Amino acid sequence: MNGQNRSDIKIGLEVEIVLKQDQRTGRLTSGKVADILTSSSFHPRGIKVRLESGQVGRVQKIGIAPDKTAKPSDEREL
Repeated sequence: MNGQNRSDIKIGLEVEIVLKQDQRTGRLTSGKVADILTSSSFHPRGIKVRLESGQVGRVQKIGIAPDKTAKPSDEREL
């Protein structure tokens, strides 16, 4: 699940989002979904959500550990 289908996203689900200011770097922010802001059933760049922390961004990954900030894939340690 890549976060493009609204039906895959539920309140309380743990997700990784990209914040507006992090779109160029691809830095992801983790948290639990508080509100689903996109009304359409599909969005090619990811469904927009508000996390419980108040941060707003587009879902990139679904079902990760909460309250951790992930590095872009090219910076992850092997």
